[in-house]
Amino acid sequence: MASNLNSSSDYGVFLNTIDTSAATFTKAQKRWRIAYSAIYFALYIAKDTAAEKRIKAQIKAQKRWRLAYVAIYSSRVMVSLFRDIVTNTTNNDPPCTILDIEPVILDGVDENTHLVQIEEGDDSCFPSIDRSKLAEMVKEKALDALADFGGVEGLTKALDTDPENGIHGDEHDVRLRQSMFGMNTYQKPPPKGFIYFVVEAFKDITILILLGCAALSLGFGIKEKGAGQGWYEGGSIFVAVFLVVAVSAISNFRQARQFDTLSKISSNIKIDVTRDERRQEISIFDIVVGDVVFLTIVDGTQNPFLLSGSKVADGYARMVVTSVGMNTAWGNMMSSISRDSNDQTPLQARLNKLTSTIGKVGLAVAFLVLVVLLIRYFTGNTEDENGNQEFNGSKTQTNAVFNSVVHIVAAAVTIVVVAIPEGLPLAVTLTLAYSMKRMMADQAMVRKLPACETMGSATVICTDKTGTLTMNQMKLTKLWLGLEDMVERYSEMIAKKVLELFRQGVGLNTTGSVCKPVSGSIPEFFGSPTEKAILSWAVLELGMDMEKLKQTYTILHVETFNSEKKRSGVSVRKKSDNTIHVHWKGAAEMVLAMCSNYYESTGNVKPIDEEGRKQFEKIIQGMAASSLRCIAFAHKQVSEEEMQEIKDRKTNQKLNEAELTLLGIVGLKDPCRPGVKDAIQVCRSAGVDIKMITGDNVFTAKAIATECGILEPNQHVNSGEVVEGVEFRNYTHEERMDKVDHIRVMARSSPFDKLLMVQCLKQKGHVVAVTGDGTNDAPALKEADVGLSMGIQGTEVAKESSDIVILDDDFASVATVLRWGRCVYNNIQKFIQFQLTVNVAALVINFIAAVSAGEVPLTAVQLLWVNLIMDTLGALALATELPTDELMHRPPVGRTEPLITNIMWRNLLAQALYQITILLIFQFRGKSIFNVNDRVKNTLIFNTFVLCQVFNEFNARKLEKKNVFTGLHKNRLFMGIVGITIVLQIVMVEFLKKFADTEKLNWWQWLLCTAIAALSWPIACENSKSDDNLLKVKDYQNRVTIVRVKNIYRFDSEIEEPNLEITWKISSSGSSRSLRSRAYSASHRLRLSSFSLKTRRLERIFDHRAVTEEDSDNDDVEDGRLVMEENGDNNDVEDGRSMMEDYGVEVSR
Repeated sequence: MASNLNSSSDYGVFLNTIDTSAATFTKAQKRWRIAYSAIYFALYIAKDTAAEKRIKAQIKAQKRWRLAYVAIYSSRVMVSLFRDIVTNTTNNDPPCTILDIEPVILDGVDENTHLVQIEEGDDSCFPSIDRSKLAEMVKEKALDALADFGGVEGLTKALDTDPENGIHGDEHDVRLRQSMFGMNTYQKPPPKGFIYFVVEAFKDITILILLGCAALSLGFGIKEKGAGQGWYEGGSIFVAVFLVVAVSAISNFRQARQFDTLSKISSNIKIDVTRDERRQEISIFDIVVGDVVFLTIVDGTQNPFLLSGSKVADGYARMVVTSVGMNTAWGNMMSSISRDSNDQTPLQARLNKLTSTIGKVGLAVAFLVLVVLLIRYFTGNTEDENGNQEFNGSKTQTNAVFNSVVHIVAAAVTIVVVAIPEGLPLAVTLTLAYSMKRMMADQAMVRKLPACETMGSATVICTDKTGTLTMNQMKLTKLWLGLEDMVERYSEMIAKKVLELFRQGVGLNTTGSVCKPVSGSIPEFFGSPTEKAILSWAVLELGMDMEKLKQTYTILHVETFNSEKKRSGVSVRKKSDNTIHVHWKGAAEMVLAMCSNYYESTGNVKPIDEEGRKQFEKIIQGMAASSLRCIAFAHKQVSEEEMQEIKDRKTNQKLNEAELTLLGIVGLKDPCRPGVKDAIQVCRSAGVDIKMITGDNVFTAKAIATECGILEPNQHVNSGEVVEGVEFRNYTHEERMDKVDHIRVMARSSPFDKLLMVQCLKQKGHVVAVTGDGTNDAPALKEADVGLSMGIQGTEVAKESSDIVILDDDFASVATVLRWGRCVYNNIQKFIQFQLTVNVAALVINFIAAVSAGEVPLTAVQLLWVNLIMDTLGALALATELPTDELMHRPPVGRTEPLITNIMWRNLLAQALYQITILLIFQFRGKSIFNVNDRVKNTLIFNTFVLCQVFNEFNARKLEKKNVFTGLHKNRLFMGIVGITIVLQIVMVEFLKKFADTEKLNWWQWLLCTAIAALSWPIACENSKSDDNLLKVKDYQNRVTIVRVKNIYRFDSEIEEPNLEITWKISSSGSSRSLRSRAYSASHRLRLSSFSLKTRRLERIFDHRAVTEEDSDNDDVEDGRLVMEENGDNNDVEDGRSMMEDYGVEVSR
């Protein structure tokens, strides 16, 4: 496990990196202090017999033993001190041992009686440890302070821990250490409370203006109409404003809490420790001082201190924890860092730009309305409710003038409030928060918000093999010893000498471990899946005893495995005869290249000649073709002189790598995950290319890729779609850029090869997602547009470098993340369409009415109510739509594509135009048509406008489909919000008429408003039909997707460029199929009836070719006849209509 110790047991000391001699004496002055403490306690204990009885009744047995220990220890110190004084043999200041014992008072004991009791922070439990000095030692990397403790060995004794077996780990021991040294948590800045978000909401300038208008309106209303009636209008504005503020604050407060919860989940890292002689995995928050933590991959320094934030680059080690939580510099730093972040996701930045643009338009309209209304008022062109002229020059009272001006200003400001789509940021927050929560349930934890959006635009996914496409449950199923295929009864069939060498090679050259079995069970194995598979096989089949091996051999040097070398080695000395053995283990073909001999099962050693090497290569290829991971073991016995000669070389090589003897080759089976083939097919149907990058050899890689559906069964290794890392690395830059799109599998790749591929793909304009689990994958994960780390096998370095953590390591979850990424973008587009419809309609209606009639039909309170429905309830309804299969039948969304598409403009303008037309008819002809007064007319306008938005929410659910009710039963939240909105509207109109400035409506008027609003459904349906005769095309990253085709009966072409390669993807009635074709007509323009399809960089990825027959006179092909050419043979000629029908396309004449 590659470890990142950030926020872990933040400071530690390596147990196996330095052997510091401990000083044997303590300082004289400290000894006097200890002696004084012993005498002090002896006097007080003997002071009072009654006190002694009370003490015995309250102190536990273990505390009494500790007291006795202190007394004995102090006596020894006094004797030693006396010797020093008499002999005067020491002139130096020896290191000190500190013992802090604080007197405490127990219940029922006289306050003058001093006792020993464990308290939080009390050092009496670890008498030679001072917590602050311990932490300071590691911070300052003070070797002299470590020497004072007696080196690493002395420190572990002082902490009552064992380098091999760890702490006792029982509940009492853990609590005692937490009480003494603190817990591994740090104090975070207090979370923002609800009041903070309320204050933030009140900082909006439009809210403040509205509050000012409400205050003025309230004052003038009470003065004019009295307290009983005059407060209605101003009070209504106050209530509406506070309602908007409250909803906004509650939404932001809840989202902040949700993000905090996700942050806690992401920081709960699992750590391998040893407790009570057993290796176990615990939460990082449960780490205590004294724990022995396993690290893999040493930092090369001779300094044994490990600081927080360090990353293990290579090797492995164990670390003893010396400080946790707030006793570390990391904890102090993190507790002082504010969690405020003003970082915006790319989509939020685009939305803020859109909000700013719309806000400017709304501000301009509001200013025009303000000017027009003021001019009309002061020129006497406005009338009150009774039909009287409102302004009569000097005859009009000052209060009335101020009150009217306040009304006009409030109306203008309210237009600004409604015009500015402040709900867009809320919609993004709601969508991301909801999606993150649901993605957690789908085994994906989002660490960085922009990844949700970016994943929806991904065009390429570079995935690992092991653990992602496969189950990562290795099992050793094949063993070749020499040229013999061994089956079962290995210990009987293999010579004892070879068997012993195999045990050495497995048990000593490993980063895994074997724990003693509990009675009635098999041993537990720890390490990587490969290590665990080999260890379990060696223990259960070869009878390997790890403990016996460690006692028999001494490890001299270790060459750790990494992704570049793809092998690991170890040199060991046998204690009985002092012979030195070198063992290597790694990728079969690489270890084979280091061997010149091989063992037979009988123990005979034979040379590997050219013919024999070819046989071994065939064996490896055959195993790899069966999807087996091939691991080879090799051995060599070397002399002391050879080892010293290698060490003296000025190279990094410390072990002999030449003329080895091959012990054997094992094959590990790691089956593909169920469902991974379907997940890959889903991604490919969504226009996302899947590339597998693995460290396995090319034959294993091809076998797995074929099994998963990345490669076709008949594709050859040398087809250009399967390459090795070294080959890709040796290409020129131009060759890489030319071939990178065609590569499907890269075998024997290093982390650098993965990084190089990601860089090439990004340079070609792709949006790249990369999966990785190792420390060496960090550069590629950071370089990718979206980094996806593995939650089970992934190292902490990989997780920190990633944007999303796949909790179950399954590729199917990657496909789920892709689906959610598209859903986030799609949901936000739905809300944009819905909100802009309201914005456009409200602005135009109020502006035209103000200019022509001198009044606005929608009052400030009513517009605030609409704003509340639109910003909050509408966002909640549309932002929580679940992803659909339809999303995975579309190509990726381009980075530079407009947020508001042409289809969205068509939809929102059609709905806005309908609403404007109807409501303006109500405004200017409503009184005569319905024979009602102004208040009822305005209520009809307000009610119809709100209901139009309710029905338009259904239209916004589907941007392109005719049937807006598809999947409606699955979204109960949407239906609940619609129901709540309607109920609130009824209450608003029927029961809060003074608050909302409305009149009660009868059942016929309600039916009329509902019917007019419901007409938006057939309008939306008819509007979507306008595209039926269009050839809708999506050209993105060398792909062309035809979404719907109708009225196909003539096909003509303009020849501009020969052999232009094209991919058609045709979908109709929810189905999607691929017409794998190549157009010999090959023009940049393929004309379908009167509609044109323009294409750019097109790519052939299919075998079938559709060839048009060119008419030199008019470029027409009668009846759309297409000549199908398969594999170069002109055998099949089909009617174009029939072929299209076969592919699910509706064809009519």
